Amino acid sequence: MQSRLLLLGPPGGPPAARRVRLLLRQVVRRQPGGAAPRSEARLLHAGAGAGSGDTVNIGDVSYKLKNPKNPELVPQNYISDSLAQSVIQHLRWIMQKDLLGQDVFLIGPPGPLRRSIAMQYLELTKREVEYIALSRDTTETDLKQRREIRAGTAFYIDQCAVRAATEGRTLILEGLEKAERNVLPVLNNLLENREMQLEDGRFLMSAERYDKLLQDHTKTELDAWKIVRVSENFRVIALGLPVPRYSGNPLDPPLRSRFQARDIYYLPFKDQLKLLYSVGANVPTEKVSQLLSFATTLCSQESSTLGLPDFPLDSLPAAVQILDSFPMMSVQHALQWLYPYTVLLGHEGKMAVEGVLKRFELEDSRRSVLPEKIVRVERTTENNVFQASVTIRIAGKEVTIKVPAGTRPLSQPCTSDCFIQTLSHKQLLAEMMQSHMVKDICLIGGKGCGKTVIAKNFADTLGYNIEPIMLYQDMTARDLLQQRYTLPNGDTAWRSSPLVNAALEGKLVLLDGIHRVNAGTLAVLQRLIHDRELSLYDGSRLLREDRYTRLKEELQVSDEQLQQRSIFPVHPSFRIIALAEPPVIGSTTQQWLGPEFLTMFFFHYMKPLVKSEEIQVIKEMVPDMPPVALDKLLSFTHKLRETQDPTAQSLAASLSTRQLLRISRRLSQYPNENLHNAVTKACLSRFLPSLARSALEKNLADAAIEISTANSPESDLEDYKCEISSGSLRIGAVSAPIYNAHEKMKVPDVLFYDNIQHMIVMEDMLKDFLLGEHLLLVGNQGVGKNKIVDRFLHLLNRPREYIQLHRDTTVQTLTLQPSVKDGLIVYEDSPLVKAVKLGHVLVVDEADKAPTNVTCILKTLVENGEMILADGRRIVANAALVNGRENVVVIHPDFRMIVLANRPGFPFLGNDFFGTLGDIFSCHAVDNPKPYSELRMLRQYGPNVPEPILQKLVAAFGELRNLADQGIINYPYSTREVVNIVKHLQKFPTEGLSSVVRNVFDFDSYNNDMREILINTLHKYGIPIGAKPSNVQLAKELPLPEQTFMGYWTIGQSRNGMQKLLCPAETHHIDIKGPALIHIQEYPIERHEGRSQTFTEECSSWRLPLDEMNLICDVATTHENEENTLYVVACNPVSLYFMNMTGKSGHFVDLFDIFPRTASGIWHPFVTVAPLGNPLKGQVVLHEQQSNVILLLDPASQALHRLILPSEEFTMKKTSWWNKEEAETYKMCKEFSHKNWLVFYKEKGNTLAVLDVLEGRTHTISLPINLQTVFLVAEDKWLLVESKTNQKYLLTTPAHIESKDSGVCQLYVLREELPSPGFGVMQETDRSIPHTISSDQLSSENLSLAVGQKIASPNRILSDKNSYATIVVGFPDLMSPSEVYSWRRPSSLSKSRVTDTTFYGGKKKSGTTKQSNCVTLLDTNQIVRILPPGEVPLKDIYPKDVTPPQTAGYIEVTDLQAKRLRYIPIPGSDSLSPYTTWLSTISDTDALLAKWGRGGVVTVDMGGRVRLWETGLEHLQRSLMEWRNMIGEGDRHVQITIKRESGEDVSSPKHGKEDPDNMPHVGGNTWAGGTGGRDTAGLGGKGGPYRLDAGHTVYQVSQAEKDAVPEEVKRAAREMGQRAFQQRLKEIQMSEYDAATYERFSGAVRRQVHSLRIILDNLQAKGKERQWLRHQATGELDDAKIIDGLTGEKAIYKRRGELEPQMGSPQQKPKRLRLVVDVSGSMYRFNGVDGRLERSMEAVCMVMEAFENYEEKFKYDIAGHSGDGYNIGLVPINKVPKDNKQRLEILKTMHAHAQFCMSGDHTLEGTEHAIKEIAKEEADEYFVIVLSDANLSRYGIHPAKFAQILTSNPQVNAFAIFIGSLGDQAARLQRTLPAGRSFVAMDTKDIPQILQQIFTSTMLSSV
Repeated sequence: MQSRLLLLGPPGGPPAARRVRLLLRQVVRRQPGGAAPRSEARLLHAGAGAGSGDTVNIGDVSYKLKNPKNPELVPQNYISDSLAQSVIQHLRWIMQKDLLGQDVFLIGPPGPLRRSIAMQYLELTKREVEYIALSRDTTETDLKQRREIRAGTAFYIDQCAVRAATEGRTLILEGLEKAERNVLPVLNNLLENREMQLEDGRFLMSAERYDKLLQDHTKTELDAWKIVRVSENFRVIALGLPVPRYSGNPLDPPLRSRFQARDIYYLPFKDQLKLLYSVGANVPTEKVSQLLSFATTLCSQESSTLGLPDFPLDSLPAAVQILDSFPMMSVQHALQWLYPYTVLLGHEGKMAVEGVLKRFELEDSRRSVLPEKIVRVERTTENNVFQASVTIRIAGKEVTIKVPAGTRPLSQPCTSDCFIQTLSHKQLLAEMMQSHMVKDICLIGGKGCGKTVIAKNFADTLGYNIEPIMLYQDMTARDLLQQRYTLPNGDTAWRSSPLVNAALEGKLVLLDGIHRVNAGTLAVLQRLIHDRELSLYDGSRLLREDRYTRLKEELQVSDEQLQQRSIFPVHPSFRIIALAEPPVIGSTTQQWLGPEFLTMFFFHYMKPLVKSEEIQVIKEMVPDMPPVALDKLLSFTHKLRETQDPTAQSLAASLSTRQLLRISRRLSQYPNENLHNAVTKACLSRFLPSLARSALEKNLADAAIEISTANSPESDLEDYKCEISSGSLRIGAVSAPIYNAHEKMKVPDVLFYDNIQHMIVMEDMLKDFLLGEHLLLVGNQGVGKNKIVDRFLHLLNRPREYIQLHRDTTVQTLTLQPSVKDGLIVYEDSPLVKAVKLGHVLVVDEADKAPTNVTCILKTLVENGEMILADGRRIVANAALVNGRENVVVIHPDFRMIVLANRPGFPFLGNDFFGTLGDIFSCHAVDNPKPYSELRMLRQYGPNVPEPILQKLVAAFGELRNLADQGIINYPYSTREVVNIVKHLQKFPTEGLSSVVRNVFDFDSYNNDMREILINTLHKYGIPIGAKPSNVQLAKELPLPEQTFMGYWTIGQSRNGMQKLLCPAETHHIDIKGPALIHIQEYPIERHEGRSQTFTEECSSWRLPLDEMNLICDVATTHENEENTLYVVACNPVSLYFMNMTGKSGHFVDLFDIFPRTASGIWHPFVTVAPLGNPLKGQVVLHEQQSNVILLLDPASQALHRLILPSEEFTMKKTSWWNKEEAETYKMCKEFSHKNWLVFYKEKGNTLAVLDVLEGRTHTISLPINLQTVFLVAEDKWLLVESKTNQKYLLTTPAHIESKDSGVCQLYVLREELPSPGFGVMQETDRSIPHTISSDQLSSENLSLAVGQKIASPNRILSDKNSYATIVVGFPDLMSPSEVYSWRRPSSLSKSRVTDTTFYGGKKKSGTTKQSNCVTLLDTNQIVRILPPGEVPLKDIYPKDVTPPQTAGYIEVTDLQAKRLRYIPIPGSDSLSPYTTWLSTISDTDALLAKWGRGGVVTVDMGGRVRLWETGLEHLQRSLMEWRNMIGEGDRHVQITIKRESGEDVSSPKHGKEDPDNMPHVGGNTWAGGTGGRDTAGLGGKGGPYRLDAGHTVYQVSQAEKDAVPEEVKRAAREMGQRAFQQRLKEIQMSEYDAATYERFSGAVRRQVHSLRIILDNLQAKGKERQWLRHQATGELDDAKIIDGLTGEKAIYKRRGELEPQMGSPQQKPKRLRLVVDVSGSMYRFNGVDGRLERSMEAVCMVMEAFENYEEKFKYDIAGHSGDGYNIGLVPINKVPKDNKQRLEILKTMHAHAQFCMSGDHTLEGTEHAIKEIAKEEADEYFVIVLSDANLSRYGIHPAKFAQILTSNPQVNAFAIFIGSLGDQAARLQRTLPAGRSFVAMDTKDIPQILQQIFTSTMLSSV
């Protein structure tokens, strides 16, 4: 050997030599015994049948042959002509051991080599063989004895080990590592001492001891003692894999010690090479050696450390044989068939393999030469062998090969009707032909890509009959080969499985889903696949054709005789095609494609179709599919398929070719349907995790697949009816004939209230039903899935079979239910089989509860229409296939399946049915009805329940469902719950809503976070849960002072006799500029009902989306036919908010760039708003007071016009800021804006401009006085107040100023006179300016009440600083003096003076505030104003010891009807603008006021919170009644009365029995001292006579019961809590101050932490789900073993237990998370603006708290990045903080770092580094989450670069969360980043929410 190596020349020799040297170093293993002399096997006296007495010599070892008793059991035809030297060495060693009488263990890599060496040895030495393949299902009965029943008696039948021992055969045990742990020790004693005790009482004894006994006893005596001699020729050969390297159970030490081992490695290089040369004479020799070198390299130790599975060396000859016929074919491609490394390995593995390929020059240099297609197929039958010659075109040539063919006539390639030829399919079929020549095939391809279709087409081409076998996970070896059954006379027998029958009949077997089966189970097929031999349970053997014929010749017997000896030939045409889904790379569980498996098949990877081919397929299958839609659909799908992103890939999985065909069929049938709906339905997007859903939406938008806008349910209501007329049913637009059912009683009939949404779902179902699809309905619980289905079948008149699945459903229970009658096994059809037979509709409920491996047998039924039942019958779809076969059930053409499942994911702990089988069904997501539909439905359930209550319920539940979708709460509240509430209210109308909703929500009463969310939500919609009827907190009423008669207002009689002045008016047209188009944004309104806990004046409130700088400057409302619209103007920047006050959303217009900045001084714009009326309804006029800009805004057309008044005076003086004059103020009077006219004037000016918006004209009236204010007290009479003197004037104008009689405006002086004091002296009062005057009069009834005398007269009501209210009777219509009645204030309101300094200390200006905040409510006889707290008599309102709350002001209600004053506090606003001086010029309180409807006001505070208040007394009383009804009677006295004949009243409140043990009693009406009961004394109950505390914790539900706990108990509890807290702080040495600081962060995320932990707990629990353990001696009877039970076996039970992890299955690694936080300077700098640093700290706190104690599942670390560096360690991986103190330290570090670091940004480097680093560790999954502020552009970082980094490693799920951004930076960034990978947290409060989303939607997917 050595010398041969030296010939290769010096080390730097030519490259080829060096390569060979390296190769030899890897390949040539030293042969055992050094360079032993070549030995050979010689057979002395070798005749045809070597008789006994012949000797076999191998080298120097010789063995004397004996004549076999059963020659048919001797292996045949295993020895080839020229044995390789290494094999001879192995045989020599076995012979040595055989002579020593030792048992051997041949150990080595997977493959048929070890078995063939054993068989060769046995053939050489003429020994009979007993072979058993061990699997995980092997039990001791398979080895020792099995009971069978014969003629009613149970007999023991010896099994292989016993037969071998007694008959002196050799026992071959294959696959020791597969057997379960405690099975093989059964053989220990047999191996060691050749002894064994049998079940039937016999005892096996070794030959020596038996022979010794024979010397003393006779044979009959020994037989009587049941002693049996073990033959001295009995040997055991065990074949196994070395276990630490391969997976399996390690050898038991006692067992191992009983064997002698021999390592049978692959044949040495030169032997292998010789073999390959002999096979492939046409293949260039260097190709062959390179091929072998490549293969040997991949089997080396180094490659296995890389994690590459061994190369299947034993398949090489087959590959070379193909290359021999096709020498021009690419070798690399052929290698892929043997070793599909592209599918099998991750990125690194692929690189390694490709490196080796390069090294041996096996890579395809140019385009690889591959077969193109099959040209023709012809049958060639020679001496009854079915063969076909197939011509394949390759590289322009045609090559013909011979392949096995089936028994049916051949069809020409690709003539099958529904098979569409595409290039790749033709090529795949040609390649399969090539493999078919030599070996079995395994087709690997994704779900729904057409594997079955290809396989069927392949079979048709070759005339094969197909035998489809659906494999499932807990399939046993028996299910694969033989099952027991009973004969009619009660005997037990074995029925061959379809696989065995196919082998005998020469069919093509399709093993569908081979990736699901346990590897240990498949081991039983190895011998069938490698050698075409099989030993079955009933003792029969299948032999390969050539071995069978040789046996026949040697023994000179006929077939019948061999069959009597149970020996059968395997048909030469028999072939297997396995179908599998590709292994999941990197996953721990789904790596089914291991080294053992690789030796069994040739692998063909079926790539998903390329786009053009897919279009071709769909076009040919569905000719009338709309081409535009098809193109969009496919480009979308292919975009998803090509991405690296795992989320997108999982979406693409649900859009398989099968699913695309379904969508196309549907669209071709209903072309006006929307593609968007079709795709979302196929992906079930309604129930995707939020990330995946957003990714889907984004991809759909990119592909221009829009949502249809037409389906607003309100509009199409009318055409959604379902009606049955003349035998056909119409739902919506679809109609179907009604079925004529035979079994009427099976047609469901159900109470169903039609509603639109369910109609739409049913219409959709009907469409698919008519297309022949099976349906899958997925939805949350309680959304009416069952109801819809039952209603659907009821309408169609279809009988249904119903089957409900659960955790313990097995494949057997799905199909047949075995039972024993009179000792016979009888099978009862399950609903599934009945439905198939009779053509009923099978409803499978709760499909997600059953294990997916069970439900997947539905696939063969749906897809292939084939299924094998446990009793040997089979279901077939096509009646033509029956042709006389017995035991066939034909699927009835009307059979359909409707499957119902809950949505995948948390909190439904089901299995993901949709994920595994979703694409076989047409999926429908069933959702809770939309509010409109739900309301209609509830009205039918509760016709007497008041409408507002239904609306509140629908709204509140709608919100709760949204929260559930966002993952904030776990339980999805459904319609079922609402219906139950409504039913209760319908039956018991007096019970309050708030107690009835507790029927649903008491489940959550112990989960505090959940409870808080629930209560908040219910309160938001005004469901007063937890309120008591006594919680009424209306404002305290104070008496109104007596009215005083103030004197008269007289018009026109002035002292100087001047009656009236005429004022000229001119008319002009106005200039209109514009329109400018503006953007109106919509925003959602979160309304909060005010009366949830207590009843107050406040009805509801919501917030406007103001930013913190903004100030509100004007509020206006319109009230038209029951619709209230609110307009709010803010002035920094100027913006308008408007909304319908009952609606769900408001609108916002930003006018920042519209208003010109021209005034002097600091420009404080002040804008007022006037809404117009019909026909300009909805339009508003905005007026800015300093620049006098008037704008007309039309929200409908989004247009803005500027109106320019022509008058001279109104032109702006361009004052610059250093001009020292005061800015001018223009005012707008809008009392009659609903009539579309307004009045403008300038303060201290002397003209009035009347603007008629409809006509587009102005009328300018010139006055002889300077104006202070103007009140329009009527359309034609205006009250003017003169500047400086406050003299009042009345101006009358013609009602409609027309141009022709303009100029007749008359001005009267208005005098205020005191009641005459009697001296004839006329006295004037001091004049005050009214704050408001009503523009209409009180009704005479209200007026009489107010003044206290019956009176009917025109009147006006006004208010000023001196009076609460003043009524002027007779004004303004009567010319006679008007009486003035007033209710005076004790002290006049101080006139708040505002000082405002202009720049550089210009002169001060002072003035009143611009808003007087005073309105008159004529209907309720009230004047309402807002006062600052200083003007309010607080000491009268609040008791002495109560400090008044912080308020924005008080609403003062002066009620002239009840003569009462009320002060209602307005809660302080959430935020106040920092511009306090500006604020004080607007209003002296922090809120503004406007009317709301008839009996209330609306206030808007400076923080943007809008509140609606009811002030009118009747309104309040009405609302209070309703509110009390909603709560219901609280703790009424409840009595139990039993009506007896005597009419006595038995049960009234009582003390109850005293319980001697004082056990806690909850409810039950018996014991005293219970909690939560009723009628007995106790705590927290209803209606007991008094409270009795027996010292139990109270069964608490609401505040009311809590109040019943004695005070000292509360105090003690508080102190206890306090003490424990102090103690804990002391333990971790944390100061109270630190604790408070930490609480600030921790408290903010407590809820998210809590819900995350709940989810993690559930995941852990789900991972621990117990499995069925079979073959137990106790437990529940296992259906599969009923027969074994009949025969009297013990281990026929199954029970649930923790499954031991499969041996060799990799350890569960933790998931790895790295959080990368931004701690750069900008975080600190902008923290003041949006709190971003604090939010990041909260996020970090959340991660640390949520993952505490889950370290073994989730390993996390936290790094920071800033200008200082990209990897600042905050929490290292192994030092996770343990307590609050350590966590706080980390938060402090973050804060300090952000404060003191350099500026700069390392987001990209930080992300890149994190992704690289994390992937280096061992983990199950990797997550990197980057928190950053989107300041990328500032540092010149390109988003695309960031996107590239995020997706750089497909194994790492990287996410970016951008915190608060300046402008729209973050939103822009998000558009460029991959969907579902980036989030923008505009409101930093969302960050914890987003983190929670990321964790739930990604981690859940894979656990």
